[in-house]
Amino acid sequence: MKIISLSSRHKGSKTVYATRSVVLSFFLVVLAGSFILCLPQCNQTATSYLNHLFISTSAVCVTGLVPVTTAYQYSLLGQIVIIILIQIGGLGFLTFYSVMISLLQNKLSYTNRMIMSEALNQNSMDSIKVYIQKVVKYTFFFELVGAVLLAFQFVPEYGMKGIYYSIFHSISAFCNAGFDVLGSSSLCNYDTNVLVNLTISGLIIAGGLGFVVWTDIRNAYKRYKQNYKVFSLHVFFKSFSLQTKVTLIMTVLLLVSGTLLTLGLEYHHVLQNYSLFDKVLVSFFSSTTLRTAGFATIDFSLLCRSSKLIMCALMFIGGSPTGTAGGIKTVTFAVVMLYIIRMFQGKSDVVIYDKKIDDETIEKAMTIFIVGVLICTVALIILANSEKLSFINLVFEVFSAFGTVGLTAGVTPLLSNIGKIVVIILMFMGRVGPLSIFMVLSQSNHKKGNNISYPNGNVIIG
Repeated sequence: MKIISLSSRHKGSKTVYATRSVVLSFFLVVLAGSFILCLPQCNQTATSYLNHLFISTSAVCVTGLVPVTTAYQYSLLGQIVIIILIQIGGLGFLTFYSVMISLLQNKLSYTNRMIMSEALNQNSMDSIKVYIQKVVKYTFFFELVGAVLLAFQFVPEYGMKGIYYSIFHSISAFCNAGFDVLGSSSLCNYDTNVLVNLTISGLIIAGGLGFVVWTDIRNAYKRYKQNYKVFSLHVFFKSFSLQTKVTLIMTVLLLVSGTLLTLGLEYHHVLQNYSLFDKVLVSFFSSTTLRTAGFATIDFSLLCRSSKLIMCALMFIGGSPTGTAGGIKTVTFAVVMLYIIRMFQGKSDVVIYDKKIDDETIEKAMTIFIVGVLICTVALIILANSEKLSFINLVFEVFSAFGTVGLTAGVTPLLSNIGKIVVIILMFMGRVGPLSIFMVLSQSNHKKGNNISYPNGNVIIG
């Protein structure tokens, strides 16, 4: 007997259409950016189109990996093009498109709202226009505050050019892009500068948390002020949505664990010449930048192999949903881990804060995790055969590209053309999400026979 749901068929086809629109928008922006960067006015020296395509992909996918040094390769115009690509990539081209539509028509069509809900990971289309406005407002607020703080360091050091440096690095940090225009050493000259470290770290965390979290925190604070006179962190935390609770807890756990592991493993190695305070500062910044930012205050090629492997895991997890970060996302990782723990405990449900996680969400999380591992594995196999470089550094490069982190152990400038193409694909897949790629390449959900029910079958596993 065939059991086919017309409503689910319609919903499935709409979801596939929206996902394909999101993926296509990123691809077109990458392509357009690469052509613009080819213009002589954007360059100080000649380089191949593949390098321009690499840079454009890295900017739109807010990664930060570069085969050439941005400050030396591109003119001021070229750097401005890159920062525009970063801003578009951080928020998503469709966000800008919808803002323009809203300004011109004062109304989003059903199709536009549906696509935007998919692009911004929103379940409801009813308030998508208000949500977009909040996204834009929060973005420019954080970037403005970051630019002002960085100006206290860069303006005295570079003069009026420091204003440009402050704006560029603030946008790059909030969008978790990791691009810099200071030279080939990234932020290594500011490894012990508290202002630069904490400002960049704050921007990275703010962008990586996700716009849903900031909206929920703001709304919760408004409700809290109305109902309570004395502030209690415990009560305030309980007022958050489940999404915000999981996101904040996972972010803190990953930041703290990353800091402690880096500090412990590199204490007598890369960090041996730093004071205790500076050791902690460098470790914290390194842990933060692994949230998919890509800035570096130390040479990651000098890290021990244990540190690199742990960092690969942190880069693979990435930031949080609806933010500017990449990776499989913190909430996805939390659901996967809780599912595995549930199996060991023999429990029937995955429960977080007295809330049951539905099977569809668990299946989606497992799919993202497994597809992500498969993508990285295939890419690593190709690179291991095409590149004559250290294997552990190639592993680091693969996870950095897929997580749209942008950190490198000195591999990116040495990649062959095949290696660059593989990394370009990894960055693109990491930004749009493995599940989106899977949906785009798979058959549409409304294809005939998709919702047919079959009898159960038994196989022996384990």
